[in-house]
Formats: sequence, C-alpha cells, structure tokens
Amino acid sequence: MKKTALAAALLFALPFVAFAQALQPVMVLVSAVGNILNMLIPVLIAAALVFFFYGLIKYIQHPEGGGDHGGGGGRSIMIAGLVSLFIMVSVWGIVNLAQNALGVQGNAPVQVPQVPQASY
Repeated sequence: MKKTALAAALLFALPFVAFAQALQPVMVLVSAVGNILNMLIPVLIAAALVFFFYGLIKYIQHPEGGGDHGGGGGRSIMIAGLVSLFIMVSVWGIVNLAQNALGVQGNAPVQVPQVPQASY
C-alpha cells in the first residue's frame, strides 16, 4: 500500500517537475561541487604519491623483512600507492580523452532546456 501511494504521488508530481524553471540554485550547487572536486583531485594524487614514498622508506629501512612477512610491510604499502596512483591518473586521463573526443569543454556553460510557454 505504501509503495503504491508513493508511486502515485511521484507520478502526480511529475508535471510540477517539468514546469520547474528556476534551476539556478541547482546549477550553483552542481558548479560548487565540481569546483571542490577539481581542487580535490590534485590533493588526492599528491597523497597517493606521499603514501608510495612512505612505503618505499619503510621497505628500505627493513630490507630483511620489507615484505609482508617481516616487520615493515613497505612492499604492500608501495603496491597500494602505485595502484591508487594508476587508477586516479587513468580515470582523469580517460575523462579528458572523452571530453576531447566528444568536443565537450569542461568550463562551458550548461544550457538548461526549458518548457515552452504559451503567450496569452
């Protein structure tokens, strides 16, 4: 019963969503989230690089037990740092490649489609 009432309410509310023309707050929110993510990406890449070098230092300090068996564990830390660096840089590169291939600019303004209004 609750699912049916929720589905009915959503279906009846759909026309109100279609006539919602004031999308400026949503656009501002999406833009702010995008700006935060653009600032966060280089920080995450730098953190993964520091994590890799931390594992390298641990591996060098404990050469007899630098692997998973000894006291260091530097090898597993280095592998985790390399994998995270590879994934982050690869995803960043794939997104840039897709933007260039599709001709989409990252800073281009978004045109919001609007419902035509009848003039009385």
